[in-house]
Amino acid sequence: MHPQVYHSRDIQGWEQRWFARQNSSYGLMQQVAWSIAQRIIPVLQQYDYQYVAVCCGQGNNAGDGYLLAKYLQQAGFQVHIYAAELCSSPDLQQAEHEARAAGLDIQSGFQFQQSYEVYIDALFGIGLNRELSAEWQQIIHQMNQQRGLKVAIDIPSGLDANCGQPLPCAIQADLTYSVLGLKAGLFTGKGKAYAGQVEVIAAIPPDAELHAIAQLVPTQIQLPPRQAFGHKGSYGHVLVVGGHADMGGAVIMAAEAAFAAGCGKVTVVCDAKHHTAILSRAPNIMLRDINTLQDDAIEQLLQQVDAICFGMGLGRDDWAARQYARWLPKLLQAELERVLDADALWFLAAHPQQLPEGSYLTPHPGEAAKLLGLTTMEVEQNRLQAIQELQARYGGQWVLKGAGSLILEDQLWLCTAGNAGMGTGGMGDVLSGMIASLKAQYHTELSLHEIVTLHAQAGDVLAESGMRGLQAQQMNQAIYQVVNR
Repeated sequence: MHPQVYHSRDIQGWEQRWFARQNSSYGLMQQVAWSIAQRIIPVLQQYDYQYVAVCCGQGNNAGDGYLLAKYLQQAGFQVHIYAAELCSSPDLQQAEHEARAAGLDIQSGFQFQQSYEVYIDALFGIGLNRELSAEWQQIIHQMNQQRGLKVAIDIPSGLDANCGQPLPCAIQADLTYSVLGLKAGLFTGKGKAYAGQVEVIAAIPPDAELHAIAQLVPTQIQLPPRQAFGHKGSYGHVLVVGGHADMGGAVIMAAEAAFAAGCGKVTVVCDAKHHTAILSRAPNIMLRDINTLQDDAIEQLLQQVDAICFGMGLGRDDWAARQYARWLPKLLQAELERVLDADALWFLAAHPQQLPEGSYLTPHPGEAAKLLGLTTMEVEQNRLQAIQELQARYGGQWVLKGAGSLILEDQLWLCTAGNAGMGTGGMGDVLSGMIASLKAQYHTELSLHEIVTLHAQAGDVLAESGMRGLQAQQMNQAIYQVVNR
């Protein structure tokens, strides 16, 4: 079973059903705090940390903080609590009373009296869905400026639990203990930059009404072994179509990535002015001039290939519009795997239609916004809803690229691999080439979310020497490594 990811409202509903069965809300608070203590104590001991500041807000998340402070003090650590004014929650008041009874020092406000080795964030829980006030923003900035290990209880305060967007700032945690279950915002959008290492505190059993909204992609992906009698015709033929006269690099990167991922043959259809450059880089790529191909030749070519990636470097001018109108109906009618990316998505947004099975679409947030008639910010503020709407409107299977890429097939997946160095031109073309290649080879044997993960893992291999300056055309050797593990 792959790790399950939940929406905050489902976590809250699960918790309320637990309490409705006469389970103690304060008992759960104690259990959560105790479980976190048992996880964090070995970490602090490993680094010989002794001084801990626990920062508590006004909700039940703060109650977890008060009790965690008590348990850490009992374990021998020097703990100080910094707290907001208490609200009227009986559980929170009882947790504060226990902390005071244990002799803990509780400071009102968040002016730290000394430097600490560890700062524990118990300011806000998963219910936060509004922009923080200027006062709370200042408190979070102040905590982030402190040197020391930052630990978040449930979710880094200030982070939207579902879309991973800061509101507008959030605690930059090194370690997050996600209570009850994983939240989507810890893995997608900007959430990865704030959550650090994530661990689950599974304090109560799931019930029948609890449903996950997504799963984390598997990290161990092994491709089927090749047969000894295979030949180039056994491993798929990929067609790459795009390459406006002014934009030849995208088709080159997609084609080379298709070969690196293991397909047997690649044909590029583009403006002939790019043919010399393509052959100088990869003489094994076959070439056709997009400007001289007649309709019958296109249809014949589509019968010879197993997968096509369409749109990279196509452009958006009148010439590109004519090529899109000419190619799309033919490739949608053909029995092959088809990847639509880049400029093909721009034209699809202008001429919406439902796509048949075997269609894979890979927008970044800006392209998704164009397809949905939204702003990029609106997409980023609700990435999960955006990808669902894309599939409902256009059909097909989708990748919403970005940090914590989302993949929607029959269900939603969250990719946890990849790194910030991959935010560079051409990475999407490489992904399109990989999808076309691996679908040409394995069709339904290999899922889209597995291919996206292999692409992300290749980026991680490449980033082992550093993220800054990483370039898409360097991906091929890394792709070769990950598909041969």
